[in-house]
Amino acid sequence: MAQINVIGQNGGRTIELPLPEVNSGVLHEVVTWQLASRRRGTASTRTRAQVSKTGRKMYGQKGTGNARHGDRSVPTFVGGGVAFGPKPRSYDYTLPRQVRQLGLAMAIASRQEGGKLVAVDGFDIADAKTKNFISWAKQNGLDGTEKVLLVTDDENTRRAARNVSWVSVLPVAGVNVYDILRHDRLVIDAAALEIVEEEAGEEQQ
Repeated sequence: MAQINVIGQNGGRTIELPLPEVNSGVLHEVVTWQLASRRRGTASTRTRAQVSKTGRKMYGQKGTGNARHGDRSVPTFVGGGVAFGPKPRSYDYTLPRQVRQLGLAMAIASRQEGGKLVAVDGFDIADAKTKNFISWAKQNGLDGTEKVLLVTDDENTRRAARNVSWVSVLPVAGVNVYDILRHDRLVIDAAALEIVEEEAGEEQQ
């Protein structure tokens, strides 16, 4: 069980969560799946049947001393079609839900091990003002020298933080392995953290 300090408006508390041991292979598998799912796959080339060329034979079969050729749409000529070129496709594939949930728990565990996890028991950001968020961040050791991923469904906090250059904001439903790993610190609602870890624990059973 990992001991996680939670900061809040009425003082701090400690929660215990069954964070798994970090496995880089699982993290790599989940990140690869995420990036594959995001690929647009729009690269496209024309075959010899699709290029705009005449179908007339270039010159006679015999008597010129040149190599035998048909029309100019073949791949051997500049402007001809492409043999076996890319076509629009989806790179998405299915990754088991158990692996996805385990990877998310491991990503959170990796931030906890490095002392880069900040769990919050309710944000106290008044009026959804950016200056109020920056003030709160400084009070809690976030001074802008690190990239921060903020995970919360609190609308005032989301609006206050969205204009801060070193903060990326995600809803609780959108938290994912790739974004956690590409940021230096993870700031997350304590309630959401417990839900994520509970789901991951159910998948491991």
